[in-house]
Amino acid sequence: MSRITLRAAGPDDAAPLAQLARQSFVDAFAHFYTADDLDTFLDEWKTPAAYARALADPAVAVMLAEVDGQLAAYCLLKRGYLMDDHPAPLPAAPVFLSQLYVDGGMTGHGLGAALMDWALAQAQAWQADSLSLSVYSLNPGAQRFYQRYGFAKVADTFFMVGQQRDEEYLYELRL
Repeated sequence: MSRITLRAAGPDDAAPLAQLARQSFVDAFAHFYTADDLDTFLDEWKTPAAYARALADPAVAVMLAEVDGQLAAYCLLKRGYLMDDHPAPLPAAPVFLSQLYVDGGMTGHGLGAALMDWALAQAQAWQADSLSLSVYSLNPGAQRFYQRYGFAKVADTFFMVGQQRDEEYLYELRL
């Protein structure tokens, strides 16, 4: 494995983030969706403009993982965000792990772990009392990854990709 570097994303990273997000999502999940649903989702959520908005939001932090200077993974956190179907008791200072994407060819090289370590440290620096995320019900590998960090399922939820409703699990780690 080559050298892994973590760095905070800036405005110039919106286009590379969108490209990695689109490709990673397609590689991992395209077989679950119709072309129309996939295109609708990608064109709404995985665009340079969408990432530019996220990067400009003071409640959002994005950390990049580069391998030999090339973007290979990223993590996007949202401070103060709770999903609508979060069960009581509600945390007072939540952080939501919105995206942790790794280039398909780079999985298993410690990028996800490095970004998860950063996410936990960032949530603590924000004085969060919880870190939550949603994970696809048909992705047991991701579920095991989050469980290794102490996340536990607290509710069933869903995620829309175009017109398709994906059943997901809401995971949470109280800090």
